[in-house]
Amino acid sequence: MAEPEASPGAPSDPGGDAAGDFIRDIVRRDLASGKHARVVTRFPPEPNGHLHIGHAKSICLNFGLAEELGGVCNLRFDDSNPLTEDMEYVEAIQRDVRWLAFDWGERLYFASDYFDRLYALAEELIRRGKAYVDSQSEEEIRRHRGTVTEPGVASPYRERPPDESLELFRRMRAGDFADGAHVLRARIDMAAPNMKMRDPLLYRIRHAPHYRQGDAWCIYPMYDFIHPLSDAFEGITHSLCTLEFENNRELYDWLLAALDTPAPRPQQIEFARLNLSYTVMSKRKLLQLVEEGHVGGWDDPRMPTLAGLRRRGYPPSAIRAFCDLIGVAKAHSTVDVGLLEHAVRDDLNPSAPRVMCVLRPLKVVLTDYPEGEGEWLDAPHWPHDVPREGSRPVPFGRELWIERDDFRPDPPPGFHRLAPGREVRLRHGYVIRCQEAVRDAAGEVVELRCTHDPDTRGGGTPDGRRVPGTLHWVSAAHAVDVTVRLFDRLFGDEQPDRGKGGPDFRSFLNPDSLTVLEGCKLEPAAAEATPGSRLQFERLGYFLLDEQDSQPQRLVFHRIVTLRDTWARISQQREAADSAPARAAPAPPAAAPSHSPADPLAGLSPDQRRVVADFAGGFDLPLDDARTLTSDAALAQLFEEAVSRHRNPQGIANLLVNELLGALAGRPPASLPFRGDAIGELVALTDEGTISTAIAKEVLAAMVAGEGTAGEIVARRGLEQVRDRQALAPVVHRVVAAHPDNARAYRRGKSGLLGWFVGQVMRETGGRANPQLVNQLLEEELTAGRE
Repeated sequence: MAEPEASPGAPSDPGGDAAGDFIRDIVRRDLASGKHARVVTRFPPEPNGHLHIGHAKSICLNFGLAEELGGVCNLRFDDSNPLTEDMEYVEAIQRDVRWLAFDWGERLYFASDYFDRLYALAEELIRRGKAYVDSQSEEEIRRHRGTVTEPGVASPYRERPPDESLELFRRMRAGDFADGAHVLRARIDMAAPNMKMRDPLLYRIRHAPHYRQGDAWCIYPMYDFIHPLSDAFEGITHSLCTLEFENNRELYDWLLAALDTPAPRPQQIEFARLNLSYTVMSKRKLLQLVEEGHVGGWDDPRMPTLAGLRRRGYPPSAIRAFCDLIGVAKAHSTVDVGLLEHAVRDDLNPSAPRVMCVLRPLKVVLTDYPEGEGEWLDAPHWPHDVPREGSRPVPFGRELWIERDDFRPDPPPGFHRLAPGREVRLRHGYVIRCQEAVRDAAGEVVELRCTHDPDTRGGGTPDGRRVPGTLHWVSAAHAVDVTVRLFDRLFGDEQPDRGKGGPDFRSFLNPDSLTVLEGCKLEPAAAEATPGSRLQFERLGYFLLDEQDSQPQRLVFHRIVTLRDTWARISQQREAADSAPARAAPAPPAAAPSHSPADPLAGLSPDQRRVVADFAGGFDLPLDDARTLTSDAALAQLFEEAVSRHRNPQGIANLLVNELLGALAGRPPASLPFRGDAIGELVALTDEGTISTAIAKEVLAAMVAGEGTAGEIVARRGLEQVRDRQALAPVVHRVVAAHPDNARAYRRGKSGLLGWFVGQVMRETGGRANPQLVNQLLEEELTAGRE
């Protein structure tokens, strides 16, 4: 089935010095043994959104591994869903891959180009009795899949004769049936421990035009059918996927075997996806941020998309270095965003020339410097630890700009900058002393009167006195006014995306993620930079001259990253923790598994691992939650009963794992005075807004103590959320009035502040206010005062 490969060429030393990981070890062994003449990998994005930093890890792995070992990497678009895909995304993805300095050459593929071949193979499966047309609805099929402890129920159409299935499948292809009337399923095993093998769907009807195929098709293959066969068509040797596809591997291998794919067949290997703190990685949620106006688009510099990181000024080499730093592993983990920022600083330090810019200017007048005179100072572009040469002329005169924060009329202890009677050094210039602070009618300092020491030009003091502080500055007569955009993290919480049952990820939006400063003062030499240039503003951070919005008379700079390296601090803290004396860990609850969070499946047998993985896949849960829930039969039953009552698996899992086990205090789950439907009722009350998440914990404790059902406890204790407009309106008015700056920012278009205001009102009401009503009242209050 595989197409002939182009002349392979010898792989570059498969046992060479490249960094190793478990995937590279497998590939090197396969090359050394002669199983494959060269490695062929693929990067298979779905063109339904823009790529983000998580995709960069997969890009670097697939293309990087092929580069290292003398192979090739295909770029293949998995474009089998006509409802979500667009050529705009295809072009954006190609642009992102090229930006990371990878090239697929002539090896560009589209799964949609294989539709004819895939259809023919689907017919072949039917003829071999390995697939059948099922006329149940997809909801019925889901309902009959069974559970991790119970086998599925066979479809009444499972024994449909191949000729009949073949005729129906052809009529599906011809457009004779409506969406959902029939599906094509593989005939495997409805009692399989791996629920992915319980007669999975291969094709479904979808009357929708395809962005490349037009109206040629009204049935579309599922990803699990496309994936292994496309790999076989292209001669892929190693198909690298993230861990959520681990359960799919059995189906991947089954399809290749069922269709007699010649050896050596492609091998699927899974690795842990990238999870980054303070970041949301779901394309659906990123699309929400764009469509709801929380950000300026897919390329907003606060977004984790590659387009956003590029617009912000992250160098592609820093992204690749970051992917090398985090490596490839089998275990789920969350990488601190500080490590990404560290990689960016490390990349920019030797490449970004130093210049001076004052963001929040305060005027300094040197009263002892002759009026109308000036001079030019020679300022190096590079510090001593960067082995590069180059400098620029910096004008100096009687009037200067310094940062407003660099002056305090009443300095606190440890403040080493300018204050009345104090000296500081001006970077590359003189030592100055503040003699007087001039205030306006409102009492605000608007100007500093200072003197300078002419014997201190360029460094040092003739009398050896110590001057503790050094400030950056810009000549007022030569300064160029520029706009500076200061970006901070889009979310203020380390884990903004906590899944179903947790707070809405948008409630964690950081209202200060973007600050726009007008009238910043830039030294004149730096104003000659070309759009796209990256500079270090001394003492402030690394900045990019934006290519989209900058005009010759209006330069716009983006702050790429600050100079403060939080990752260095994090590393030091971890090293200190590692070297500290070990302390005895508290014993886990009786029903909780004792395993490392880094590897949720550690210590389990293959059968146990499969049970946990199937449970996780069946309910879309993290593996560590699935392991906890399946560690006790009564707990697993409680969960499944709860989900039957209220379909929110993640919310129910959070309540059981994080709250119930602690409330049990070592008692077995079987001793509880209620069944799982009571838990489902409790989570339903939370999701419906009747009670808050905090109140749900109180109710759960009362349920464990035998005080009745969730509804009874809520009613008896009066715990319902406040839904009275008249009661909440004054609270909303008071919160808005207390934060006039944020209210003005919202009215001027900073819509992300709405979530912040909701949080303030909830805090004021002890979490009892109904969030939907709060949202409505806030929109009314804020819109009423729109400027």
